Amino acid sequence: MSSQPSSPFDHKTFLKTASEQPGVYRMVDEEGGTLYVGKAKSLKKRLASYFRSQGRSVKTTAMVEKIRSIETIVTNSEGEALILEQNLIKDNRPPYNILLRDDKSYPFIFLSEGQWPRLGLHRGTKRKKGRYFGPYPSSGSAKESLVLLQKVFRVRQCEDSYFRNRTRPCLQYQIQRCKGPCVDLVDEQEYQQDVQDSVSFLEGKSQELIYDLISRMESASEQLEFETAASYRDSIHQLRKVQEKQVITVESGDADIFGVISEPGGSCVLVMFVRQGRMLGTRHFFPGFSHDDNLAENLESFLGQFYISLAESRDFPRDILLPIDIPGHEALAEAIRTVAGKTVHLRHKVRGQRKDWLDLAERNARHTLNTYLADRRNIYERFLSLQQALSLEDMPERIECFDISHTMGEGTVASCVVFDQEGARKSDYRRFNIRDITPGDDYAAIEQAVERRYSRVLKEEGMMPDLLLIDGGIGQLNKAMGVMNRLQLNDITVFGVAKGETRKPGLEVLINGRTGREYALDASTAGLHLVQHVRDESHRFAITGHRQRRDKKRTRSQLEDIPGVGAKRRAALLSFFGSVKGVREASVEELAKVQGISRAIAQQIRDALHAE
Repeated sequence: MSSQPSSPFDHKTFLKTASEQPGVYRMVDEEGGTLYVGKAKSLKKRLASYFRSQGRSVKTTAMVEKIRSIETIVTNSEGEALILEQNLIKDNRPPYNILLRDDKSYPFIFLSEGQWPRLGLHRGTKRKKGRYFGPYPSSGSAKESLVLLQKVFRVRQCEDSYFRNRTRPCLQYQIQRCKGPCVDLVDEQEYQQDVQDSVSFLEGKSQELIYDLISRMESASEQLEFETAASYRDSIHQLRKVQEKQVITVESGDADIFGVISEPGGSCVLVMFVRQGRMLGTRHFFPGFSHDDNLAENLESFLGQFYISLAESRDFPRDILLPIDIPGHEALAEAIRTVAGKTVHLRHKVRGQRKDWLDLAERNARHTLNTYLADRRNIYERFLSLQQALSLEDMPERIECFDISHTMGEGTVASCVVFDQEGARKSDYRRFNIRDITPGDDYAAIEQAVERRYSRVLKEEGMMPDLLLIDGGIGQLNKAMGVMNRLQLNDITVFGVAKGETRKPGLEVLINGRTGREYALDASTAGLHLVQHVRDESHRFAITGHRQRRDKKRTRSQLEDIPGVGAKRRAALLSFFGSVKGVREASVEELAKVQGISRAIAQQIRDALHAE
């Protein structure tokens, strides 16, 4: 290989001859490695979008700079291109594609054929003759159902080789987890009924099954078969307990439901599996979505890998419910139909029960992402990444961040949030009501907040941060640095967090307050995710404090500042009219009806509330 770097890619010449047909493209770097594989309805239009001068994400810009050649393959349709794209991603594993690590098969519950069928856990290819129920998101959820079936219906779960060689009942029979078909302790008709009841449960017909068992229990009682009736009673009790735990209980439904959350700190895709009306469980993923990228395109890429690249480990539902529309949903549906051998519908405009499912999936995705972000191991990795990205001598142990919030200069509040390697330390959060500055002067507000914060910390000999973040550009940073220098806190590293040109998350620029050096981190960098998380928490805390201060001030100016209206009269007014709005809308005559309010005071109240 030549030691001389190859010349930059001439995209203008390439695009002149690019095909406008559907197909797949492969972007190649200087060493011949695959940077990215994509598919397009029109190759020329899609490839041209990578070389426009504006609107590209940080990730896309970094990738384009490394391109030295592009290879294209024309296909007959976009669906065919999608299948080829996923095969190439699977073979090449390009660094700029979203790579889904989910190649293990999902477990099923298997019911064999024969005179004495068995229930068991199954993974892999469905070669054995029988029925398969699932997929279950984990072996734990499948085993939980098997244990319940063992308790309620006592269908055997032993291997066939073990079953054929028994001469006396095993321990499962002794503890009433099996009816002993291996040694003919149950007649075939009764056993087949237990098998059918198990199938009804696995098909999600729990309610119908309970009614049927109630009928059998009552019939057994009438025939004075009390032990049999008691057995039915216990089975009904067990099934009702399961129904109480079941999140989704409907008589029909065969769908994968997706919840997607993408925030500056990370992204989560959660899948809920519903089969025969039963919610079998969930599975979550943390793909490397960039927050500034198109979420619909990211989701489309994820679904392509989930259902096409990993088709051999999938059980395809009738419906795939999505929270948003994706650009290539028709091509994706066509490709899934090709690999699944049946029609699968992609839906995002749904109502009723299905809308509830989507809302539930989104709530679970958000909760899962928050839990993930709070995990100590992930936090440590982010702290380490930030140290490396900013060339810090030591890993920060305590980060503090300041932000300012106000409405047109009114009710200015500064926030200070604190993070360490265990996550947010909310007990150390502080707010500062900013006063005696020109309304709207963010520079003065930051200066006052920083000075008040660290003057007090020094006085009380409290904990200092290793890294101080100031949400804002060079102006806010300079004011903060002035305070740090006056207080002689020169050992604290200070960075400003400035928004990029388009003010989109992922384009932030970090400015070192000591050296002035600027750092533009890649949007996928874990260290940048930590900065975004801390900055967003500081912003949230500042806004909450500002709103509380603003609302309190506005309420006070309406009643508390009226001469002659003390606490008792305010309480009487609010009790009589129900709210400040009711007081404002009342006439002088109506105000005078309140106990303790004379007509003269009523006129004062009316004048004060309508002074404008």
